[in-house]
Amino acid sequence: MGLTEALVNFIVNFIGSTGYSSIVVLMAFESMIMPVPSEAVMPFAGFLIFEGKFSFPLVILFSTLGSIIGSLISYYIGAWGGRPFIEKFGKYLLLDRHHLALTENYFKKRGDITILICRFIPVVRHLISIPAGIGKMNIIKFLLYTIIGAGTWNTFLAYVGYVLKSNWIEIMNYSHIVDIVVVAALLGAVIYCFSKLYRRATG
Repeated sequence: MGLTEALVNFIVNFIGSTGYSSIVVLMAFESMIMPVPSEAVMPFAGFLIFEGKFSFPLVILFSTLGSIIGSLISYYIGAWGGRPFIEKFGKYLLLDRHHLALTENYFKKRGDITILICRFIPVVRHLISIPAGIGKMNIIKFLLYTIIGAGTWNTFLAYVGYVLKSNWIEIMNYSHIVDIVVVAALLGAVIYCFSKLYRRATG
């Protein structure tokens, strides 16, 4: 068994053994400022849909519920704490101030519709709820855009996972190439995290 297959089996078994609750928690983290990308969660839920262990409608329901929970937490961090809270505690929450500043500018230029659009943009989607809270965006509109955007994105990723699993044998024929890509991605992620921690420690 190659690295890729072992890693996939571990993640799928973890999600499968913990059930829908793990999807809620992981997607809540994804919609906050935690470094948990939806691309590392939803496709594996799609694997379990293909295997008949999960239901497609329930995966979308619970993943979107998690997105709503995480987004609301971030929204109220912005609404109640505002920029002073972010400036004081952001470094402890793995919050990249540069990315937050870019997200705030994007929100100011595009308005409320940004909440919907940014659900499909990496990095930005983790932060977009904070400027929405700082700007006191209408909560009903915020929830509506979050449900539509997150629900659509989660559905797409789950379907991608379903298709990948249905072609898994063919994909594993190229597992050595995939292993190299996975190792490179993991090393890149580790280097990135350590560089951020180093800059904060010396900044």
